[in-house]
Amino acid sequence: MIHRLMIGAVSAAALTLSAAAFAREDQFGTAQEARAMLDKVVAAVKADKTKALDMFNKGEGGFLDRDLYPFCFNISDAKIVAVGNPNASQYLGGSVALNPILGEDGKTLRDAEGKKYGLEMYTAAQKPEGEITEVSYLFPRPGTDATPVGKVSFVTKVGDLGCGVGYYK
Repeated sequence: MIHRLMIGAVSAAALTLSAAAFAREDQFGTAQEARAMLDKVVAAVKADKTKALDMFNKGEGGFLDRDLYPFCFNISDAKIVAVGNPNASQYLGGSVALNPILGEDGKTLRDAEGKKYGLEMYTAAQKPEGEITEVSYLFPRPGTDATPVGKVSFVTKVGDLGCGVGYYK
């Protein structure tokens, strides 16, 4: 009888812990989900660029999913025109009220180790439309204490924009 109770207690604890592990894992987006969001970003920009950029900046229309969000910049001057991360202004600076990074020259962005990831993204967006490039860098996860962690962004050209969606490692 005691043996059965112990087995039951251990089983219940294992199920509880594994459910908690799944819940933690599910709170972050995956590479596949980031890539799928990029496809959605491309379709939205092609359908109505102005509306799409507005949705990206507001995190509407499914363009803010846990720690996944789009960003876009002009191909001509690398000016950032959309960032779906509501916390981006905390560590990137700038001057626009809702999201201070808007209007900044994306080529100048560097991560905590000095890597010029903004220039890599800009270069990636110069490739033919439909070609997707992965750019790795350190960046704070939304909703955290702004400690940079590993991130990989999928970047592509969409008309006169470079757009991307990244996931955190």
